[in-house]
Parts: sequence; structure tokens; C-alpha cells
Amino acid sequence: MKIAKSVILYALAILWLVIAGYPYVYMFATSLKDQSGFFQDPTGLIGKYTPDSYKLVFELGFFRYFANSVIISVICVGLVIILACMVSYCLARMRFFLNRPLYFIFIAGMMIPVHTTLIPVYILTREMGLYDRLWALVGPYIAFSLPVSVIILTQFAREIPGELEEAAIMDGAGRTRTFVSVILPLLAPATATVGIYNFIHIWNEFVFALILISTKARMTLPLGLREFYAEFSVNVPGIMAALTLGSLPLLIAYFISQEKVVSGISAGAVKG
Repeated sequence: MKIAKSVILYALAILWLVIAGYPYVYMFATSLKDQSGFFQDPTGLIGKYTPDSYKLVFELGFFRYFANSVIISVICVGLVIILACMVSYCLARMRFFLNRPLYFIFIAGMMIPVHTTLIPVYILTREMGLYDRLWALVGPYIAFSLPVSVIILTQFAREIPGELEEAAIMDGAGRTRTFVSVILPLLAPATATVGIYNFIHIWNEFVFALILISTKARMTLPLGLREFYAEFSVNVPGIMAALTLGSLPLLIAYFISQEKVVSGISAGAVKG
């Protein structure tokens, strides 16, 4: 019975791997074809491969869009992790009058539709003189990434035994030293979860970038892919090359921290 169950589970896992992995294989294989090869066999994976599409993508400024996305994603994710760790530690460990109300405010922040804030954010950005600058995206990205990050890290921090902090304090460590030397290392799995989740969200974000950025030199990768689509309206291998390059950082980041992400999601889950 156990063998049959294992066979079924492995079969389902392989089936899911094929379903989930085939689009990436097709995207990469198509990106290596030329236009004539693609039109001769649009669905085939095997053909005459050439790197010409990748060369064309870089010639049209892909690296500029890529670099803008890397800069804004790394800065925003770093700030979100720092802020969320500090806030979650306070909510999980410190007892004060506004503890529960603040926690529910962060929960409510997860329910705010992004599109309802577009006009206020646009007006505020213009009034601050940040319109059409890459830094205009930092505020909205952090604001919408912080609530879910605080919830995940707070739930995880509540599972950390209080005896560890008490031992550190008895050894002479203050609150700051205890937080940096004891709590932060234990928050690593949840921090990896928050980092990957927010990195994917910010890397793929399109709406705020579309509203707040208009100059090509300052566009992020999602806007750049739209420009490539206009350039390569009939050049499908060129579009696939841009998509392949754009998805690489997400795949690499996830595979590097896969174990911590899974453990962070499991340990940081909200319990009833």
C-alpha cells in the first residue's frame, strides 16, 4: 500500500514538473531560434539554434532596464526586511497599549487594492518632485510590501523561545544586542521567505512603474519588456530571449534560498 502511494505521489510530482517546467523550456528553446526557424516549426523544441536574439536584445538596451530593476528591487527588499524585522520584534515581544491595534492595521494594509492608491501616489510624487525618477518607486513598493512581511515575521518571531532572550540579557546583552545577535539569526528562514516574496513582487511590478516613470532610461524591466514587445511585434524569438533573461534572477534567487523559504512559510504560518 505504501509503495503504491509513493508511486502515485511521484507520478503526480513528475506530471506537475512537466506542466510547470515546459513553458520555461519552450521559452528558452524558442529564444535560440531565428525567425524563419520559428515560423517553420512554432511549437517545436528542436531546431537550428543561434544567439542572435540575445545579441539584438542587448543592443536595444536590455541591460539598462535590467540594471534599473536590480537597483530598485535590492534597495526596496533590503529596506523592507530591516523595517519588518524591527516592527515584528516589537509586536511579538513587547507588550504595550497599541500592540494589537497596530497588528490589525498591518493586516488591514494587506486588503487595500493597489489601484485605489494610484492617483494619490501620482499626485504626491509630483508634489515631492520625484516624478520620472527611479526613487519614486521606493515609497509605494515598501508601503505595499511591508504589511505581509510584518505578518509573516511576527508569527515566526512568536515561535522563538523567550528563554533565549532572557539568557542573553542575563549575560549582559541589551535589547539591541539581543535583537541583532540572537533574534535576527533565528529569523533567517522567515527573512528569506519575505525577501524572495517581495523580490518577485517588486521585480514584476508594472502599474506603479507605468504611472511614475516615463523616460526610457529610467524604466524598469517590466516596462522594458513592453518596449521590446513593440519592437519585436513579429520577432517572437526576440521576445522570448528578453523574457528568459528577465526571469533568470527570480529562478536563481529561489533555488539559492529554497530550503529557507519552505521552512519560513511553514514556521511563519498563521495558526488558528
